[in-house]
Amino acid sequence: MLRKGKWLAILLMALVAVLVVAGCGKKELPAPQQSNSQQQGGTSGTITAAGSTALQPLVDEAAKQYMQKNQGVRIVVNGGGSGNGLSQVFQGAVQIGNSDIFAEEKDGIDASQLVDHKVCVVGMAAVVNPNVKVDNLTNQQLINIFTGKITNWKDVGGPDQKINIVNRPRGSGTRATFKKYALNGAEEAQGIAMEQDASGTVRKTIADTPGAVGYLALSYIDNSVLAVKIDGVEPTVANIADNKYKVWAYEHMYTKGQPAGEVKKFLDYMMSDEVQKNLVPQLGYIPITAMKVDRDAKGNVTPKS
Repeated sequence: MLRKGKWLAILLMALVAVLVVAGCGKKELPAPQQSNSQQQGGTSGTITAAGSTALQPLVDEAAKQYMQKNQGVRIVVNGGGSGNGLSQVFQGAVQIGNSDIFAEEKDGIDASQLVDHKVCVVGMAAVVNPNVKVDNLTNQQLINIFTGKITNWKDVGGPDQKINIVNRPRGSGTRATFKKYALNGAEEAQGIAMEQDASGTVRKTIADTPGAVGYLALSYIDNSVLAVKIDGVEPTVANIADNKYKVWAYEHMYTKGQPAGEVKKFLDYMMSDEVQKNLVPQLGYIPITAMKVDRDAKGNVTPKS
């Protein structure tokens, strides 16, 4: 028993010695290396924007460019319509609410809590399936089509073909703008139109549907559809700039309160020359600086001072 106790004591002493040596030889692990963007004072964070599909192509492309320059930042851009964007930013679900309409025009929110950042102007045009071959309508003809009083293209100089209306849902800013300025506020006929949630889907539906008519932001118009003049006035930048063509809207990026941090930096980038002088016209939008008039939430137009 004595001999076993002696050997146990020796083993314990040896174990203690090993632990002491290991502790003395322990080295501090090096701190994780920072990325290049962190070392250079780069930014980091996530920004979420939602709302207008008319504005979405511009915000998408600007976000891609911004993220390339600021690799620690992630920007998520969703559609859903202007009403949805305004509701979400008001509720705090997103940092930016994209909208074709003023927040004051949206029911169910306190617009005084939102800060407006106008980033550009967008024109909106009635568009038809190219086989309709009607490229000009009077304002009254357009109203009569969307209110269901005219149902065949032959009544406005087109083929003997049924008119198929493609509409946006009621939360859409594009629909609100078109109704206000192209239809003079007239209520569209109920139950006769197809409804599509997004501008891209509207374009495809019109292109694929014989006799179809709808409306799109100019940023979405391509050779698959035919834009229509109203009373002989084309939806061009020059005609929109002086309000000869009246179907246009500011594109707003709303924040709840004054923006800060990454959100402010991204909104500042939206107003940079890189976006305003390059992306905005390239994607079919109009810089606010090109406008010769101002328009308020009630639709009142005044010359720019």
